[in-house]
Amino acid sequence: MERSPHTPVASSALSGAPCWVSLMTHELGAAQDFYSQVLGWRFRTSPLGREFGVALAENGSPVAGIGALASNLRAGVAWIPYFAVADADATASRIRERSATVAVGPLAMTTGRAALAADPQGAIFGFWAGMTMEGWSVGLGDAPATLRLRTRDAFAAAIFYAEVLGWAATPDAGCDVRYEEDHVRVTEGGRTVAELYGGALESPPDPRVRPRWEVHFRVEDITAVIRAATAAGGSVATSPAPDPAHGTAVTATLRDPDGGLFTVTTG
Repeated sequence: MERSPHTPVASSALSGAPCWVSLMTHELGAAQDFYSQVLGWRFRTSPLGREFGVALAENGSPVAGIGALASNLRAGVAWIPYFAVADADATASRIRERSATVAVGPLAMTTGRAALAADPQGAIFGFWAGMTMEGWSVGLGDAPATLRLRTRDAFAAAIFYAEVLGWAATPDAGCDVRYEEDHVRVTEGGRTVAELYGGALESPPDPRVRPRWEVHFRVEDITAVIRAATAAGGSVATSPAPDPAHGTAVTATLRDPDGGLFTVTTG
């Protein structure tokens, strides 16, 4: 039988590279309706089960996941990036050794093992050891345009993630880390897959920042997306503004009806 081009396959994601993004929400059906109206996605059931859906672009390529939060799990609604790792248990140990938190897992799933963690500054992220979605890669096609960490100290965060995920650990490391004037850029094969922002190198950490990972989805008409989001019960968290890091791109941060924040960009 011929295999679908968008089914999980043996992991081709480089260790430490982003391999998926997923929204954890309280009302799966309502969330799917909202993102269908706002971003034009349609959904199919995930191999992980009925409580997980895979968002598909108009051409059928995978974009992201949406999962239902367990009723006994006290967690906020949020978009979460997942990073590919070879050994979930070893990754969990490295996280704990650095005074960070493994909040859930690693748990055995249908196609691998997953866990949710919080870095030392409080930003939530996930890691995954197992099969990944073929053809999905940040910055390419219909996958998110980029992942961006907003944190109090980008350079301390970069050290943490490099140690935990193996960024630039060896000459053939999956991701390289570049320290720039006001942020850290993470690249895979020369392509930016994540950016860490938190002040210039010599600046003290900003205590006002609430650390979190942003997921940026590419759109053609940001005004139309904002109009659709507000009509569907969402709201604007950050008004459209130029994104100096991406040329002529304009970004805006929106909030879905359940409180999940996501960013849309024209870049």
